[in-house]
Amino acid sequence: MAVSATAEAIAAPGVEVDHLREIPIGKIGVWWFLASEIMVFGGLIGCFVLFSFAHGGFGAEAAHVKWRIGAFNTLVLVTSSLTMILALGAARQRDRSRTRLFLAATVLLGLLFLSLKGFEYTTEIREGFTPATGTFWSFYFAITGLHGLHVIGGIVVNSILLVAALRERPWDLIQRRVEFAGLYWHFVDIVWIFLFPLIYLT
Repeated sequence: MAVSATAEAIAAPGVEVDHLREIPIGKIGVWWFLASEIMVFGGLIGCFVLFSFAHGGFGAEAAHVKWRIGAFNTLVLVTSSLTMILALGAARQRDRSRTRLFLAATVLLGLLFLSLKGFEYTTEIREGFTPATGTFWSFYFAITGLHGLHVIGGIVVNSILLVAALRERPWDLIQRRVEFAGLYWHFVDIVWIFLFPLIYLT
């Protein structure tokens, strides 16, 4: 019987193909995009670690970053991941009002993160710390700035989804896009969770 079952599986290659076709093209595209972004951030983080070893550590420079703001921003992003999960759960239940609520909350938390980061940048620049100050600060502004751009991208996408939900667009389409946006948003949050101890607590 086992041989027969194996023969049937080999004789029906379309079974695997049909299974793969169940994965939405959009989700595959998002995963490919995230894989490329992992390479970008991974390269920058790897260079930061190597330069840190070469310079005997960045402890003296890192002592000037605003770690309390960074810690609070970490809490903000983790909370935004929760609201994004709740938005997807509500979308799957076809609960329009809760989907809108949690998408709006995610957008607001993202804006709060950027506002705090902008305040942090302003304070540090006023204290004389700029990308030209030294190697640590060059990496600091480059990595956190790139991450900030990704947060802006997530806010734009979630804002578009919020507007679509308010305009009563086809719900199946909104649900899928909330899922795809959630994958991206969680990636942005995970990157920050790596960056916070690496940069602020080094």
